[in-house]
Formats: sequence, structure tokens, C-alpha cells
Amino acid sequence: MESPNSSQVPQYAPNYFTKSQGINLDEEVKLFTNNKERDKYDNMADLYSIIVLMEHMEKAFIRDSITAEEYTPQCANLIAKYKTTMNFLSDSIVDLETFMNDYKLSCPAAVNRFKIGVPATYEHAIGDHKNDVGKSAKYIAETVLHFITVMDTLRLNRYAVDELHPILADLIQSLNNVPGLTADFEGKQKVRQWLITLHSMKASDEITEEQARQMLFEMDQSHSEFHRLLSGEHKDTSS
Repeated sequence: MESPNSSQVPQYAPNYFTKSQGINLDEEVKLFTNNKERDKYDNMADLYSIIVLMEHMEKAFIRDSITAEEYTPQCANLIAKYKTTMNFLSDSIVDLETFMNDYKLSCPAAVNRFKIGVPATYEHAIGDHKNDVGKSAKYIAETVLHFITVMDTLRLNRYAVDELHPILADLIQSLNNVPGLTADFEGKQKVRQWLITLHSMKASDEITEEQARQMLFEMDQSHSEFHRLLSGEHKDTSS
């Protein structure tokens, strides 16, 4: 019986003749061929990790393995990173559920937390009879998330106007919703000024590295000042 040649081997079957045609079967398969594709897979790996981390943290909080003080900032940080990463993957991923189905992820607690968009500590405050306290906590949490999202976006060298403008718009809206935050809060003025700057540019334009560095510096300062003011309010109300 004659041995089959490469043309007789079905397409779906392993083809042992490929090695003789100059293909190394031991060669590592590359997922990407350019920097854009590499960034996409890096971001997808980050998203996978964020989802798994959130699932573990939600379960740890439910089981009292971590305190509310430990849980709240870490949860807010993960939510912000999730939003930033999903924004980067908007052209590659339809939604969270599709991504999880594709990669066989089962993390219901994480999905619930990402959909709500605030830590469980704030969610439960909203759910009780302390409506004013709950709403205040919600707006504060959202503002912190938006500050972190802006800074993370800049640190990842995402300088396009159509990426930065919506995030800053969300930030100024959250700042305006925080009870007791005065109109002359410097952070509001900084955000408004950057919105004006971006509005004068095309959506496809990018800010310069110098502008990005300045924006990051001002957002970091405003974020710190925001926390300082909140701490001051807390001290005043408890005295």
C-alpha cells in the first residue's frame, strides 16, 4: 500500500508533511503581530484578572474575611479599573457577559458588583432608611471612581480627546452631585478648564505629553483635596 502524500491528507487531520515544507511544529504560536494586537491581548488579560479578583473580594467581604474599611477602597479601585479596561476594549468586546462566556468564567458576584458600579458598603447604605446618607455616599463613591479612571487613563498613555472628554464630563457631574462641596472647590475649576480645552479640539486629536502630565498632576491634587475635605466634614459632624 502506498504512503499518502500531503495532498491526500484531509484538511482537518494532522499533517505530518508540513515539517518537510519548512514549518516548524515546535515553534511558539504568537497571538499578535503588531503592538495594537498586543495591547488588546494585554487588556483582555487585565480584564480577566480584574473579574476574578472582584469575585474573590466580594466573597471575602460576605464571609467577613475582610473589614468594610479594607473592602471599600479596594472595591472602588477595581470598579474604576474595570471601567477603564472595558473602555479600551470597546472595539473587541461586546459586553461583560459575552467575554465571560467566551472564556468560561463564572463570577456572578463580580458581575453584580460591576453592574451596580459602587461598593457593597455604599449600596447597603442606599438601601436602608438613611436616604440622605446613602445618596451622599453614592455620589462620593462615584466621584472617587471617576478620579481614578481619569488618572489611570492618563497613566496608560491614552491621550485621545474622545476618550478623555466623556470621563471628565462624568467627573464634573459627580462633583456637582456631592452634597456640601462648594462651587469654588478647585477640583471643579480644574476639570471644567480641561473640558473647555478638550472641547476646542477634534475628537480624533490627542493632547500632548506635557498636557497629559499636567492633567494627571492636577487630577491627583484634586483627588487628594477631595479626600481631605471629606475627612474635615466627617470630623466636624462627629464633634
